[in-house]
Amino acid sequence: MSVNTGNTAWVLASAAMVLLMTPGLALFYGGMTRAKSVINMMMKSLAALAIVSVLWVLIGYSLAFTEGNPLIGGLSEFGLRGLTSTVGDGGLPDIAFAGFQLMFAGITVALISGAVADRMKFTAWIVFTVGWAAVVYFPVAHWVWGGGFIGADWGALDFAGGTAVHANAGAAALALAIVIGRRIGWPRPAAFVPHNVPLVLLGTGLLWFGWFGFNAGSALAANGTAGLALVNTQVAAAAGILAWLAIERLRGRRPCVLAACSGAVTGLVAITPACAFVEPVGAMAIGVVAGAVCPLAVALKERLGYDDSLDVVGIHLVAGAIGSILIGLLAVPELAGRAGLLYGGGIGLTGIQAGAVAVVVAYSFGIAMIIGMVVKYTIGIRVAPEVELAGIDVTEHAENAYDLPMNGGLLDEPAREDPVAVR
Repeated sequence: MSVNTGNTAWVLASAAMVLLMTPGLALFYGGMTRAKSVINMMMKSLAALAIVSVLWVLIGYSLAFTEGNPLIGGLSEFGLRGLTSTVGDGGLPDIAFAGFQLMFAGITVALISGAVADRMKFTAWIVFTVGWAAVVYFPVAHWVWGGGFIGADWGALDFAGGTAVHANAGAAALALAIVIGRRIGWPRPAAFVPHNVPLVLLGTGLLWFGWFGFNAGSALAANGTAGLALVNTQVAAAAGILAWLAIERLRGRRPCVLAACSGAVTGLVAITPACAFVEPVGAMAIGVVAGAVCPLAVALKERLGYDDSLDVVGIHLVAGAIGSILIGLLAVPELAGRAGLLYGGGIGLTGIQAGAVAVVVAYSFGIAMIIGMVVKYTIGIRVAPEVELAGIDVTEHAENAYDLPMNGGLLDEPAREDPVAVR
């Protein structure tokens, strides 16, 4: 089959948009941290993208998307051998699809880093990234999209990653937050306010833009499905903002940019698995439910005692699960091939969706916990208390995000290498 140039161009453009989400996430997370942790936060996103890109070419694509068994693919495409000239059934070159999916893998791992802001060693993050990508993300991508048991055998639906990406990353974030422990001084609110809200808004805008490639690009064609996914993505994000702000108002809080940004990301996460399976009204309903539930889920972390620094669990795990499960209620048969409960189907699809989420969450949480514990008791997972108090940026990276008087002015080179002495 010859190359369909229109579809190929759309997928390549979408891949570039998804790539932009990782630096967007770096800005989003960076603005939410303290000023002395910005560099470390951004470096975690960049390192995840770099490491996963190499792993994806070597083994990731092959393990996720080649024939194997219901649990894992094979290694027949090690190093992407043979993909440079092949074309899929829709006229899309396989190498273009592999590149598109590479960007998904990179952003998925980067999402986890928000849970351990301010306190995780950079070398520990690198080791965790390698282990989790290879042992969790690549197999789960196969389970859901590559012919594995969740997608092919169970028939669970996940158009662009509510289960494989967001619930998966959120579960790992919860495990890692438990292993590494609370930040010094947490949960004192005044000590952990976002240091740069405009940076958060900029990151949100880049994520929102990239999400159109994430969702609409998953159609793998420039067609009506891509158009529906794009519209559903937009209205779900908008509904998420309004719902989150409404909950804040009911809780006696004033509307703020951080709440609006959180609501937008929540809506985007929730619609990701369902964006091509529901009507726009259904997409708005998903955004409203996620936008109303997630702020309450975020508030639970203090009661439950785990320090998820940037609310990866409350947003990505919870919203990803909500969007995946609500497919069972809102799936339109003409779009999804199966009817949700509200469109004349039974409860069976809802059970399948919930089961898929439960399996992925349990697996990701368990393996992330094991990897985190191994790292903790070998090379160490957390910086020393004095380093955490002084600021992780200078110790881990010999840089400051801002050389301002509040940070002690321009730091000389010895101070950059010895932040404890600066303190």
